[in-house]
Amino acid sequence: MHIVIMGCGRVGSALARALEKQGHSVAVVDQDPTAFRRLGAGFNGRRVTGVGFDQDTLREAGIEEAGAFAAVSSGDNSNIIAARVARENFGVENVAARIYDPRRAEVYQRLGIPTVATVRWTADQMLRRLLPSGAEPLWQDPSGGVQLAEVAYAPGWVGRRISLLEEASGARVAFVTRLGEGVLPSPQMVVQEGDLVHVMLRRTDLTAVEAAFAQGPKEEGH
Repeated sequence: MHIVIMGCGRVGSALARALEKQGHSVAVVDQDPTAFRRLGAGFNGRRVTGVGFDQDTLREAGIEEAGAFAAVSSGDNSNIIAARVARENFGVENVAARIYDPRRAEVYQRLGIPTVATVRWTADQMLRRLLPSGAEPLWQDPSGGVQLAEVAYAPGWVGRRISLLEEASGARVAFVTRLGEGVLPSPQMVVQEGDLVHVMLRRTDLTAVEAAFAQGPKEEGH
């Protein structure tokens, strides 16, 4: 996958190196050309000098071929504008924005942009939002047999009950992150757009659970 990152500070450079190590092609955008020094000599991706929400700059970074976009500059407004441009103008499927003000999280989530607040940011969290399928577990027991994982789901599950998602996958939904807050599911709780679904499962079942979530609900009568 090709991934574009806006911001080459400590967060952006660490994210770029981690993604490239996983075998992805990466382009990093920053207004300050000296910031690219943080990438190190071993970084083989693109270095694009410019404003991260400028469409020509994004095209130079390969946004039209990108499967994911991360906005991790030092400005909340720049990050959310860039994330929206990537999502709305270029149709990038996996988009995430770093924010400094957690109070803005609800607004951004309602815009359909997954956000990561600085106070709880880790490279692992950002990676899971950009690469939701096959992500590393959030937690696992000492034997590694039982895991807590954030699993991506098909848009068709939005508006359907969490219990139906559990029935289809055979997994237990431990909690849902909604508008930046953790929520324990009730029997009648439905999936809302922007929800992050966290599932407790056996490690050996992860592939099957991901497939069930990605497939979407079966139509009645089928």
